[in-house]
Amino acid sequence: MKQQLNPVRLLLQVLAYGLFALLLGYFSTRPVYNALPPGLAVITLSFNHAGQHAEECRLHTQEELSKLAPNMRRPMICSRERVPVHVRMVLDGKTILDRSYPPTGLAGDGASVIYQKVTVPAGDHHIVIQMRDNRALEGIDYQKEANIVLHEDQNLVIDFQEKQNGFVLL
Repeated sequence: MKQQLNPVRLLLQVLAYGLFALLLGYFSTRPVYNALPPGLAVITLSFNHAGQHAEECRLHTQEELSKLAPNMRRPMICSRERVPVHVRMVLDGKTILDRSYPPTGLAGDGASVIYQKVTVPAGDHHIVIQMRDNRALEGIDYQKEANIVLHEDQNLVIDFQEKQNGFVLL
């Protein structure tokens, strides 16, 4: 038995679907979401970098070599462990980040993973980024100074490219 179209039912379905589409459209744009309060920007420092080995490689003595099995006799002893990477960021003369990042890995032999977000006021700034990855645990190995202009809601990403000899502002 074939059912006939009921015009009232059809009209109510069109109205219900239309109302649903209007509500969906409205709530897809409202309420407006702002990730940051007005007048602020974000500086994101994000990179992986392996510090120097914690100890220098050294030669085995003849006595040490003789105690080893023949298949284990390598002339050099090298530690796998790496030193932490220390990063310091100064914005307009004020330190906003000063932290050491330990190496990853079970033996402490992997790269240090650096990921830090800092919320700052929008506007003109002078930024200094310094990094130390040496065994002496003092001094600075890499440094970048720049004058930057941060716009409201901007995310400035700072990366480290060893091939480009330092920090890159993106």
